[in-house]
Amino acid sequence: MKAVITVIGKDMVGILAKVSGTCAEVNANVAEVTQSVLQDYFAMIMIVDIQKMTCSLEELKAKLEENVPSMQIHVMHEDIFNSMHRI
Repeated sequence: MKAVITVIGKDMVGILAKVSGTCAEVNANVAEVTQSVLQDYFAMIMIVDIQKMTCSLEELKAKLEENVPSMQIHVMHEDIFNSMHRI
């Protein structure tokens, strides 16, 4: 099982470290990540393996929002993400 995490907001030092560190704390393994900085804005999409995660997706999102409060964060199970993007 996997989840998709998106992080968008004003660029600052340590965003990737804070997000990946939070994932590590709950045993969510980062499988893939892509990020861009456009002018002063940071955008990241991360795929995480949640098979051995020690909390719910809602709890993960809350922890991420606490650790990176100035960013817009979405956490979604891959099945929901795939269903939303199917034509």
